[in-house]
Amino acid sequence: MNAFKPLLRSLSSLRLTVVLFALSIVLILAGTLAQTEQGVWMVVERYFRSLFVLIPFQLFVPTKVLRIPGVFPFPGGLTLGILLFVNLLAAHAVRFTLSWKRAGMIATHAGVLLLLVGEFVTGAFAKEGNMTIAEGQSTNYIEDTRTSELAIIDRSDPADDFVVVVPAHLLAESAQAPIASGMMPFAVRVVEWMPNARVLGPMQASKQQLARATVGTGTQVAAVAVDVATGVDGADIDTPAAYIELSHDGTSLGTYMVSPRLNAPQTVVVGAKRYDIALRFERNYRSYTVSLLDFKHDRFVGTETARNFSSLVRLSDPTERVDREVLISMNNPLRYAGETFYQASFAPDDSGTVLQVVRNPGWMLPYLSCALVSLGLLLHFGARLSSSVRRKIA
Repeated sequence: MNAFKPLLRSLSSLRLTVVLFALSIVLILAGTLAQTEQGVWMVVERYFRSLFVLIPFQLFVPTKVLRIPGVFPFPGGLTLGILLFVNLLAAHAVRFTLSWKRAGMIATHAGVLLLLVGEFVTGAFAKEGNMTIAEGQSTNYIEDTRTSELAIIDRSDPADDFVVVVPAHLLAESAQAPIASGMMPFAVRVVEWMPNARVLGPMQASKQQLARATVGTGTQVAAVAVDVATGVDGADIDTPAAYIELSHDGTSLGTYMVSPRLNAPQTVVVGAKRYDIALRFERNYRSYTVSLLDFKHDRFVGTETARNFSSLVRLSDPTERVDREVLISMNNPLRYAGETFYQASFAPDDSGTVLQVVRNPGWMLPYLSCALVSLGLLLHFGARLSSSVRRKIA
């Protein structure tokens, strides 16, 4: 045990605490500035939930003033969080003793430790997505609008569809070699991948743009790349698009344009068999089904500002023998199967609803940590006040 004391003293150093706080301030500043060029979720993953991050020098100086090339390595939020956690634990092991007089400070520090644990649990295990339902329709999957997938669908079986999906990261990395698998009826070669794109109609697109696709919907509309959404411009989510060439046994089946903005899948014929293809936001299927019975959107009188919007849904889960109606509104979420359904948005013409679905096993930890910190501070300053009052009376 004595051999570990020098190490514990070093880890419990107040100087280390100050350095870690200073590094955290720099990281938060860099992460905030990075949102001028990157999306919020990308910044969160790269800066605050990573061990290390490469920060561009240019981030701190406007390009109009001076151009500075290069990057420098910096500890990420995960590294700083772990070190702060260890630093606080070591400080208690070296300098603090268990006693009622220190109960307030111990509770306060326990709350801070719990807050750090809560962020780790959220970063590692929390999942979220959207469930978009038109009125009168049902859905049993959640879409993750931060990523996408190319779905190849075989509908030849009347009972079930056979679906093969190609993740977006493979599409983005496969410009040189085709993507092929024994489960896929054809190979996919990515001609161009666009992380964010808009679709031009036949009157907006030029002949050259319309000529990029040789078959399918892309002969009537065209996709053009646009800047990715950032955290400060109020832009919507990134909607990718791609031009892909399909081939079977070395024979080209044509070049297709695919995008989540297209309303319907496109059909590909291989021999005598038909397949549907669609670039869509990543889907995660559930055992339950949510049906939208009625959607209400109330506005303030004389304005288009939303006062309240709510969704009356039917939740059906045969595996759990659940079949009930639930009203989800702005301040009244539904909790089921470890997931929380929030009323997030609605279709532009009020024809449907958008529910945000969140699974976060650590959702209670921030509340508990705040309660612990509040209790600890109350005990600590209450004890100090009581001691001061007794001395004055004496």
